[in-house]
Amino acid sequence: MTMELARWLDLLLLFSFSSFLCVLAATFLRSKLKTSKFSLPPTPPSRPVTGHLHLLKSPLHRALHELSTKYGDIFSLRFGTRKVLVISSPNLVEECFTKNDVVFANRPVLIAGKHLNYNNTTMGFSSYGDHWRNLRRLSTVELFSTSRINSFSGIRADEVRLLLKKLFLESRAQTAAAEVRVNLTENVLELAFNVVMRIIAGKRYYGDGRVDEGAKEFQDIIKEMEALRGSSNLNDYIPILRWVDYGGVEKRMIKLGKKMDGFLQVLVDEQERLRSREGIESKPNLVNVLLSLRETDPEFYTDQTIKGIISTTLTAGTQTSAATLEWAMSLLLNNPKKLEKAFLEMESVVGLDRMFEESDIPNLSYLHSIINESHRLFPPAPLLLPHVSSADCKVGGFDVARGTMLLVNTWTMNRDRRFWPEAEEFVPERFEGGGGGGGGEGEGFKLVPFGAGRRACPGAGLAKRIVALTLGSLIQSFEWERVDGEEIDMREGAGLTMPKALPLEAICRPREAMVKVLSSI
Repeated sequence: MTMELARWLDLLLLFSFSSFLCVLAATFLRSKLKTSKFSLPPTPPSRPVTGHLHLLKSPLHRALHELSTKYGDIFSLRFGTRKVLVISSPNLVEECFTKNDVVFANRPVLIAGKHLNYNNTTMGFSSYGDHWRNLRRLSTVELFSTSRINSFSGIRADEVRLLLKKLFLESRAQTAAAEVRVNLTENVLELAFNVVMRIIAGKRYYGDGRVDEGAKEFQDIIKEMEALRGSSNLNDYIPILRWVDYGGVEKRMIKLGKKMDGFLQVLVDEQERLRSREGIESKPNLVNVLLSLRETDPEFYTDQTIKGIISTTLTAGTQTSAATLEWAMSLLLNNPKKLEKAFLEMESVVGLDRMFEESDIPNLSYLHSIINESHRLFPPAPLLLPHVSSADCKVGGFDVARGTMLLVNTWTMNRDRRFWPEAEEFVPERFEGGGGGGGGEGEGFKLVPFGAGRRACPGAGLAKRIVALTLGSLIQSFEWERVDGEEIDMREGAGLTMPKALPLEAICRPREAMVKVLSSI
């Protein structure tokens, strides 16, 4: 009986696979018949069933860059059953996010969206519609408005000072025989995590030599989630692979999603208990804001919606800010003359008799230029988040079918010599005076580290504050050197936010003129 059942199961699987191949072949032939009627983007030779998946390697943005050198700024691919459009020029970005902004306002339905983003209901992964509009309005008005960001300036200042104090005490332990290496990767990630967690729930996880229970585990969850989101999941593109969960990817996502949900539920429950005991004014934070809004609209502000907002803010806010700080400090360490120029600006504008503050940021043009140049060379999301077309449209004069996934390769665009003179070099001066080198069509879309159009990242303002205050403070307070004088390794690691492959270590000494100020922290 068991052998007979197994035989029937084998026949069923064979029939299913054969049917899938027939449908795929019919779709392929139908698309070929239509080709003569439309002007389609250039495309590499493809394979049956898998399409162009054999051309994809890690990191994906570099694999697509190699294709763009042969096929141009716009080309099409097929990832299994999914049509894909890849663009990498400012004028095409402008066309997609102005003329076709509504058409490309949707997100593709992916397995990561289901298990890591509450069934595609979070801000970054939800479909364009009423639910997304409500989330966007909430983010713009309540969570990331200028007044709300300003109200948490004290938190950012506290956490930066805590970092400076830690580095100061570590550097004082240096002797003539042994210089203390500072793990900047770890330090900036802990700072970003503290800032965002205090804004979200009023909780500090790192500081004063202690680590809150579960903080490391939660950071590991975030890192693994970002790595899974940033990878090419074959199960998303070949349906039969999802039936067998090829590579066990979906199983890992389900496990991670449950872990993340449990952590977030604890945060919500804690704030609800505090509200009932002490009132909202005792703990001003984003969870409290959301719980307060729930009182007037309980149907929208469910636990799932609140946890989705927290998850998006936490993962995006910590990873992008920490990665930008990593890359910026790495670039400055490899270019000591640029670092010295940044310090001289700081010394001239702020001085060395007090701590650098957020109110000083608008007056430091070279600091802004360094951050912009860091975003250019190492964008927080080299492919942005994918979009999908909700209707047939035209891009660059080519016909694009409904249901096509759009990938914007900002990494390629940011290193294109047509738009950026000395494109591979670290030249912050290119942004002085509001410039960026190059020119022409799409000028305003040359640098889009946080996306563009209606799906641009609403938390960009908060991330910019964290990065500018932290980077400026590190430059003002310490002298920085590379370990053993060796060049910083600039290889890219895996993940949606493109972290460094190797942790950044450096030697820091407090600037003589800043010792008194640092001692008083």
